[in-house]
Amino acid sequence: MTGALVIGGTRFIGRHLVNDLLDHEYDVTVFNRGNHGNPFADDDRVYRIEGDRTNDSALELARERAAPDIVFDMVAYEPREVRAATRIFADSAYVYVSSGAAYADEEIPKREGETALEPCTNEQATDDSGETYGNRKAEGDRTVFAAAERGVRAMSVRPCIVYGPHDYTERFDFWIDRVREYDRVIVPGDGTTLWHRAYVGDVASALRVVAEAGEAGEAYNVGDRRLVTLAESIELIADAMGEEVEVVHAGSRELAAGGLSPTDYVLYREYPHVLSTAKLAALGWDSTPVAEAIDRSVADHVDSDRDGSEHAPDRAAEERVLGVLDTL
Repeated sequence: MTGALVIGGTRFIGRHLVNDLLDHEYDVTVFNRGNHGNPFADDDRVYRIEGDRTNDSALELARERAAPDIVFDMVAYEPREVRAATRIFADSAYVYVSSGAAYADEEIPKREGETALEPCTNEQATDDSGETYGNRKAEGDRTVFAAAERGVRAMSVRPCIVYGPHDYTERFDFWIDRVREYDRVIVPGDGTTLWHRAYVGDVASALRVVAEAGEAGEAYNVGDRRLVTLAESIELIADAMGEEVEVVHAGSRELAAGGLSPTDYVLYREYPHVLSTAKLAALGWDSTPVAEAIDRSVADHVDSDRDGSEHAPDRAAEERVLGVLDTL
């Protein structure tokens, strides 16, 4: 049985990864601080080690106790954390969770090894703001590549926007809630905005596939093999709920009536963000059909207390926009 150590492992992507590994008969250990609930607390197949991944001694102890064949690093947010992990786990396969945000150039699609990555200054490397997230992930990728040159079997996986059950970011939940609560859903622009997404179960399987068949020093994009626009997403959510909704398109002028702009809406992007997934597919990976992935996401949303309200424009503001549109 192959031993896997998951750094993180109890919230979202890591939670799905642990389940995927168990389904494929891995011996699984999770390493985290225990700040969040542990869904595997009653599962004797999952061993847990408590510790802070920013503490090198704690990582070394986890290495000694778990003796992993593969390490999945779900929560490395600064390059120094990747440097430490690739050194400490130099005798294991190491899979780093990067991000599509690591890409600097706007091109369609973004390809591994071709599209330029974000630069990262010393100041950005230790800054924890959202503005430097892509820079730090890109530097983490470069750290992985450097480790591979030293002989470590280190690889990187770059997801785009991840959605699905247990999504604490609630980005996709915002749109599910809109369809659930209102029969008219405002979509900014003409509805064709395209921000590539990845179903969380597919991200989990991608991590395992890369660990099993990936090449050291390589990065692999992961995202839905079929892309859908924001307006199409609303229609798929409505189908999953058995609801009928009117998709109302609102441009910048109409949104201004409610003090809004297109960028106030989560998952809106002016320029399409598309990642090529051909390299990952060549390893034998495939994605869940989008309609099925959205069905599962909707079912989980209905059973949860998530509503995406932290992302939401005020509905009263949207009602003002609808009032303007109704007079046109």
